[in-house]
Amino acid sequence: MKKSIEIIGFPIISISAGEEIGRVKSIVINPEKGSVDFLTVEHEDWQVSVKAIPFQKIIGIGKYAITVESTHSILDLNEIPIANQLINKKVYIKGAQVMTRVGELVGEITEYYVNETNGQIISVDVTTGDQDSIEVSSEYIITYGENLIILNEEFSTGEVEARNPKEASAPVEIKKSFHFSTTANQERVNDLDRKQDELLEGKQATKNIVNSQGETVVTEGTVLTKTEIDHLKQYGPSVMVELSMNVK
Repeated sequence: MKKSIEIIGFPIISISAGEEIGRVKSIVINPEKGSVDFLTVEHEDWQVSVKAIPFQKIIGIGKYAITVESTHSILDLNEIPIANQLINKKVYIKGAQVMTRVGELVGEITEYYVNETNGQIISVDVTTGDQDSIEVSSEYIITYGENLIILNEEFSTGEVEARNPKEASAPVEIKKSFHFSTTANQERVNDLDRKQDELLEGKQATKNIVNSQGETVVTEGTVLTKTEIDHLKQYGPSVMVELSMNVK
């Protein structure tokens, strides 16, 4: 598997020509499939047009380069409307907030991992409110949104791998596994609720937040306190989701 950071900026080599024909500019995510469908390509000779490689055209993603059969593997975006549609969805994954289906805020995605053979997203790294780093399998992800990733209920009872961010650059990555039984589900929910508070406390709202009746419950510029966060929970998950996506 490959980290996204190990793909972006990589040189693209044409096997038939034996030369570099561009570099990866960005990764195009298909949110319905949970996969990488295209890689956009940049080249100093292309000033106007935007080009991309369908993932299935990639022969290999190695340690130093991505290989394709020839320059014909790189297509103009005008030739592949689906790529344009996916780009316009603006699903980047990194930087997105992660929330459970029941409205508990888990943290923010700092990295994700891709199967270099078929482009499927394998897992994501999430930094929680207390700065733990947990690796969440894509099997828990039910929605890839522009700024928000939603996890299913099974996340509360599954296995989550946690890493100390200080150890992330070490040659040997040490992971701890946490197992949550069904009977411990409420404890897990309470823990997520605490992390949600930690992620929001001290942040500033970047827009007015309204409840289901259209009433403003948070004014733009408000710095969130623990008391205010607890008060806002009475308005339900929709308000908390909207709030988590609009703070800085």
